[in-house]
Amino acid sequence: MISQLEKEVALRYLKTRKKDGFLNVISIFSFIGISLGVAVLIIVMSVMNGFRTELVEKIVGFNAHTVVKPYENAIDENLFKNKELNLLSDTFVYSNSGEGVLINKDYTKGLLLRGYLTEDFEKLSVVNNDSFKGNKKLISSYISIGKELSYNYDIKIGDKLLIMSPTGVQTIIGSLPKQETYIVDSIFDSEISDFDQNVAFINLSDLESLFDLKTAERNLEIYLKDPTKIEVIKKKLVKIFEDYYVFTWSDSNKSLFSALKVERNVMFIILSLIIIVAAFNIISGLTIFVKNKTREIAILKSIGVSNQSIAKIFFMVGFLIGSLATLFGIILGVLFSFYVENIREFLSNIFNISLFPEEIYFLSKMPSEINLNSILIIATCSIVITTIVSIYPAIKASKMNTAKALKYE
Repeated sequence: MISQLEKEVALRYLKTRKKDGFLNVISIFSFIGISLGVAVLIIVMSVMNGFRTELVEKIVGFNAHTVVKPYENAIDENLFKNKELNLLSDTFVYSNSGEGVLINKDYTKGLLLRGYLTEDFEKLSVVNNDSFKGNKKLISSYISIGKELSYNYDIKIGDKLLIMSPTGVQTIIGSLPKQETYIVDSIFDSEISDFDQNVAFINLSDLESLFDLKTAERNLEIYLKDPTKIEVIKKKLVKIFEDYYVFTWSDSNKSLFSALKVERNVMFIILSLIIIVAAFNIISGLTIFVKNKTREIAILKSIGVSNQSIAKIFFMVGFLIGSLATLFGIILGVLFSFYVENIREFLSNIFNISLFPEEIYFLSKMPSEINLNSILIIATCSIVITTIVSIYPAIKASKMNTAKALKYE
């Protein structure tokens, strides 16, 4: 327990005094260093959490949550009646894909073509949003392209596009790549520029004709009710579709999310060094503080204050500096994280630079997600570090020889 005397003396030592000028500077820098370290950690973790969440939402919103591919035989439609499958999923659609080349007199562009049946195309989330323009029915001889592709190559609804397939067609002069012309009927916006530039949709029958695919080779796309629990759901789907190959959006982007996880952990470790460096200022500050308070310590001991109480007093000084700095850092970090996009826009306008280019980060604005668990971990680490570094000066103060202290005073 901490006595009233110990509390009062510790709080008195925290107050600024003119004769302790240099010591106060050290305390202030310790406070600022810890606060900034905690704030920066919260901001970075919030932005990285937000970036991951936004990226998952965009990827899940554009891609199928799970794809089932046949090995040899077509997918058995009787499996669609499985009760557990219907509990897990919202929609199933048939699809297939192939890589072709968009040909124009001024340019050529590689494209990933995805094929859907007319009635299935309308079920896609990328089609059912306000930014989708054009016809939502994907009929034969028509194509749906991304906003970025439309903007970069000045392609409008009603324009004709020539697509070349790697599959050949026999002619009198030999085998030539198969080519088909499609009319742009709609423009979608996935909000990820990489998808918008490189993916286009055509009717499934047209795709099978262009790439010489069989109907038995059609994939089954499954859209889940809760795609965030993909690892657990995949195990159940593998049991249902045991004769087929099952892969998920997580499998398709495993390297990206693994890199994000590693980067987040490394950033946490590196930025924690700011707190550790600032915390070591507490050691130097308290050590000098103990030297300056030699006379007061000797007087406290002479009136009967125990060594344990002396240690508690100086430990409380260090602990309070660290705790208050951590609290201030949390408030600063949360406020900055909450308004990070406004701050980004302000700095971009003032300095006329792009601080978060969409073509690099896939997102149009800087995301931020304040996670309570992350804040608790950061706060705990900060307080533990400041607690540890406060122990040595406190023990040194308690072991001071009273007779020698008074003699030299």
